[in-house]
Amino acid sequence: MAVIDCHHHVWWLDKFPHTFHPSWGTSLNRDFTPDDLRPELKAAGIDGTILVQSLDKYEETLHYLEVADRTDYIRAVVGWVPLADPPACAKALEALRPRKNFAGMRHLLVYEKDPKWLLWPTVQQSLVELRKAGLLFEAITNTEEQMETVLETARRVPDLRIVLNHMGRPPLPEKGWEPWASQMVRAAAFPNISVKLSVGGDIVWRWPWSTSEMRRYSDHCLKHFGANRVMAGSNWPVILLAGGFQQVWRGLVDLLSDLSPSEKADVLGGAAERIYKLR
Repeated sequence: MAVIDCHHHVWWLDKFPHTFHPSWGTSLNRDFTPDDLRPELKAAGIDGTILVQSLDKYEETLHYLEVADRTDYIRAVVGWVPLADPPACAKALEALRPRKNFAGMRHLLVYEKDPKWLLWPTVQQSLVELRKAGLLFEAITNTEEQMETVLETARRVPDLRIVLNHMGRPPLPEKGWEPWASQMVRAAAFPNISVKLSVGGDIVWRWPWSTSEMRRYSDHCLKHFGANRVMAGSNWPVILLAGGFQQVWRGLVDLLSDLSPSEKADVLGGAAERIYKLR
């Protein structure tokens, strides 16, 4: 079974400028390419990856698909389509249908002013079309309200595959627990929701990597979702704000030390192969 890093980005700033929060510093203000990541994957024994959008731009999705076509280790692309505009969304999905690496889409909910944006009727209409196309939706949340909209979406569209990014944003820097813990139990009750064992940018700019501090949260996810719905992801290069790639990946593997060999293989690749329908 292949080892899959289920969450990373690449960017060329001259093609698609990025704006990072000033608190993040300047270390991410450069190009990060597949060639930069390749030696890290080899050293960690990772066979393939999922490339995830970093901008809510359809043009970036087309660019990422071209990158995937010429990069042997990228197994799938999670792009972006305009959910709030159903006709434009349908047109984009039709255009993307022949692209073999297109697995689904993510929208940066964290930047929407309306915490209930995901429940807009137009957005929900587009999510139904996403489901009909056999594609998945990735949800990145930072607040309790945003998570509630994801749970409601899972209820309304029960056969839409939903992937929670970065463990649903646990309160790691604060060493907190609720309401995150209860919401994750509720999320796990929906069979169409899975979760990424990874850490997001909202956390890593102010939290140096600590495997021991993560264990409480990862154990909670594994207990309630099961290994078949948890997927390990580096979140490279954003994770570099908290630690080196090898340190992070070794930490993720260490978090699985109490699992059986088959469960560990699921988190490190088997679950991603099934959920993303990798070819």
